[in-house]
Amino acid sequence: MVLDGIVSSPHRRSGSMRKQFPKDELGSWSTLVQRHRFLLTALGLLAFLCTIYLYFAVTLGATDTCSGLEGTERATCKLQHA
Repeated sequence: MVLDGIVSSPHRRSGSMRKQFPKDELGSWSTLVQRHRFLLTALGLLAFLCTIYLYFAVTLGATDTCSGLEGTERATCKLQHA
């Protein structure tokens, strides 16, 4: 048939669609870093920004020492700190 020459089944293909790498190239750390440089950079930037956020969240967060008290104890505590 004419279509047999144009359309081939996956079983007739000799090559694979995936890129073949040598065995020593797959296990190399430098290759892994080169392939994922963008993701590693984004992860490092995200970690840095989260660290800055947590620093300011802790240092500028609620510093109310009377937050757990109620009633007259809270009023007395606020008067002591005023």
